[in-house]
Amino acid sequence: MTVKTEELKDQLKHHLMQAQAIAAKAEGEGRDFSDEERAQVTDHMTRAKEAKDGLEKAKASATMRQALADLGEGVELNEKSGERRTPSGLVVPDSGSLGESFVKSDAYRGLMATAPSGGFGAKARVQSTAAGYKSLVTGLSDTSGGAFVQNDYRGLQVGLDQFQRPLRLRQVVSNGTTGSDTVEYVRVTSTTNNAAPVAEATSSAAPTAPGTAGALVNNAGGGYKPESGLAVAKITTPVRTIAHWIPITKRALSDAAQIRTLIDSFLRYGLEEELEDQMISGDGTGENFQGLANVSGVQTQALDTTGTGADMQRLRTLRKAKTKVFTVGRSVPNAYLLNPADVEAIDLSVNGNADFYFGGPGAAGTATALWGLQVIQTEAVPAGTGYVGDFRKAMLWDREQASITVTDSHADFFVRNLVAILAEMRAAFGVIQPSAFVKITLA
Repeated sequence: MTVKTEELKDQLKHHLMQAQAIAAKAEGEGRDFSDEERAQVTDHMTRAKEAKDGLEKAKASATMRQALADLGEGVELNEKSGERRTPSGLVVPDSGSLGESFVKSDAYRGLMATAPSGGFGAKARVQSTAAGYKSLVTGLSDTSGGAFVQNDYRGLQVGLDQFQRPLRLRQVVSNGTTGSDTVEYVRVTSTTNNAAPVAEATSSAAPTAPGTAGALVNNAGGGYKPESGLAVAKITTPVRTIAHWIPITKRALSDAAQIRTLIDSFLRYGLEEELEDQMISGDGTGENFQGLANVSGVQTQALDTTGTGADMQRLRTLRKAKTKVFTVGRSVPNAYLLNPADVEAIDLSVNGNADFYFGGPGAAGTATALWGLQVIQTEAVPAGTGYVGDFRKAMLWDREQASITVTDSHADFFVRNLVAILAEMRAAFGVIQPSAFVKITLA
């Protein structure tokens, strides 16, 4: 048993160290896990959990063996009769009443041997040697064997992710870092492409004076090349702080180690959820980001009412918006942003024969793709509204990644044995080319 326990300890230590090494490497390089690293960490954590479970079972088996040895201590087996007797000579009953076991004991036989004439008279004193039983150990009481039984506590089985919405916008926008409190970047507001084939010059004459409309008129055969235009603007966006905190007692923090992980996960998730909301719907006032919904220059696509029925109109509108990203935005769209209610309406779309456009209940629906693009469901987009675009032309700059701080230096928390657990992050967001996005009306 000792050898097996040591092996399990070594396995647990090995897999935890391997997972920590991968995490440290990614953190040191300031990046997220690669797909390969994520798979390796998951494998090491799974094997570490298996080793830990095995170690706990081995320890429990050793405890049970010791308890059995303790319970049997001092009980001797009579090889001839098969009876089990205590050191006092009392037969330990396998069945029958307590009285039956007593009259079979050596203590009772010794008592009767001292009786005058084979019995005790009314005035005779009766004094036997001690006839003792070991206390009966059962698993029904906390003062008996039940005190050795530990509850099989499994903690939170479903995980906090079951209570949190999926956050995927970070995966499709461009991610960067900054070391300043403000970020300046160039936003492309419009482009004019006048590129055209140009013949060789056949005349050395200079351009004529501006015409009646004020435009410069070139002499024929002058070989002049057409001029294109690119309008840009310098945008300054401040780094914003997103934060929240919760109070907790020191006792809860000390007695339940698991609660620290739950709190970290809950608080960190809260930051990311608010970040996604700000990237889409932030109004740019106060400490809010300027989100995609409030950036000037984003294209719009009204509901196409030429189709037959609401389902067809919705699908046609989404497709036309995708075209605008190509033709007007001169970009390649990579995702739709839709409210879950609108995704449901699309999945339930049917044709005139009541056939589902997206395969019905047995299919993945728009969770896989819509008009060839991935769909990001987010409650940050209001129902009846959607977005499509090249989200690589939106940029998120991390100033300080999410951090957790614990302190009792808040109000009267010190004297009340309370602590505040604070989570915060700092980031900036900007849209590099607004015309690469289209706001879609689906209602």
